[in-house]
Amino acid sequence: MNLPKVVADLVLAQNNFDSVGYATCFSETAVVFDEGKTHNGRKEIAHWIADANERYKATMKPISFEENETESLLKVEVSGDFDGSPVVLSYHLEIADEWIQSLKITG
Repeated sequence: MNLPKVVADLVLAQNNFDSVGYATCFSETAVVFDEGKTHNGRKEIAHWIADANERYKATMKPISFEENETESLLKVEVSGDFDGSPVVLSYHLEIADEWIQSLKITG
């Protein structure tokens, strides 16, 4: 599967539980929506993913990737320490200037 570099970097960082590397895939003003919460900016995103890594130990296996003019959709199989693992999640991404501007994770 041919992923944009920033998306491939995001998956690699997640699978290595590298919260700092994960957060650096986002712009300084990026927004993440996950589990009913909004995380604004790279610092909040770094705290959110560090906490999620500690709680869930989740790894990602890309299943499909689609791009259009306004949004990219990455479907991943996520495995970890949570009920129902593994689960397929959709990562709705807005990418600009080689940075993730927004991410919304849905089931």
